[in-house]
Amino acid sequence: MRFPTRRGKWAGAAVVALIACAVLSACDRSPSILQPAGPIAATQSGIAWLIFGLSAFIFVAVTSVLLYSIVRFRARPGSPDARQVHGNTSIEIIWTVLPTAILFIILYVTISNMFALAEPVNANPLVVRAVAHQWWWEFQYADSGVVSADELHIPAGRVVHLELFSDNVIHSLWVPQLGGKTDVIPGHDNTMWLKADNANITYRGECTEYCGTQHAHMDFVVVSQTPTDFQAWVASAQGPAIAPAKGTTEALGQQVFLKSGCTSCHVIDGVTNVPGVKIGPNLTHFGSRQLIAGGVLSNTPQNLAEWIRNAQGVKEGSDMPSFGTNTISQEQLDQLVTYLESLK
Repeated sequence: MRFPTRRGKWAGAAVVALIACAVLSACDRSPSILQPAGPIAATQSGIAWLIFGLSAFIFVAVTSVLLYSIVRFRARPGSPDARQVHGNTSIEIIWTVLPTAILFIILYVTISNMFALAEPVNANPLVVRAVAHQWWWEFQYADSGVVSADELHIPAGRVVHLELFSDNVIHSLWVPQLGGKTDVIPGHDNTMWLKADNANITYRGECTEYCGTQHAHMDFVVVSQTPTDFQAWVASAQGPAIAPAKGTTEALGQQVFLKSGCTSCHVIDGVTNVPGVKIGPNLTHFGSRQLIAGGVLSNTPQNLAEWIRNAQGVKEGSDMPSFGTNTISQEQLDQLVTYLESLK
């Protein structure tokens, strides 16, 4: 396509850029607030569409009048000087009253929905304590004592009350398809609630407050299950780690875990009894989790081996040290990976 003038070239470039933005925006696989899967997200999506619709209408109306004025009243050769006018009282009243009315509509809808989104009273919620670390999420279930990392299991159709805590800096918890963002502030504990409409679906959650080097790698998943499946998960997660049979690769891997410094940061129920605060995730049922390293890697033996061997290369600045060849041998690494993956 050729443009005979410089103005035409700029116009062509703008059109190409606009098309490119529209096409590339569809390549993002992040969860969308425009695909709500719970009552909070659905309400917030409705507000967003209302504001977008009003904004689009105003943009089109103003731009249309502007373009019409540019074309209709442009200067022409031999045209007389523009007539100077004091103003138009009617038009000035309209463009003052109309925006004010639109803003009051948005204000009313927003405030009314804020009250509507208050956590339901007497809803028998599932209470979960969400603890933000650098850079991973820990979920503690108050009723059952279950502890999980980077994986929040919830029953579909039930209100989930989240108590938000941070042990370091400010974070923000967000599950786009289930609800809005809520800050997680050290020393100023917050709460929020979620509810998933459908079971057997996994949603992505993330931290949306810059919290350091690996802020972009602080993701988690929300696994929505049927009430029966959720209770089965709780029952399996309450038990201690399965003891490996003597002489097996898993048993050798357990010894590597106990002797290589892993117990300084991690706990395995029934295996370690280390007092004090954990630095890393509880690994009692590590093998059943989908993610490791705060969502950076899928939980596979190959990824786990890479994470143990070169944690700082995978996620620079994390608390997990790299266990190079000077720390454990390849054979010990394989044994450790086999043991950890067996913890279902």
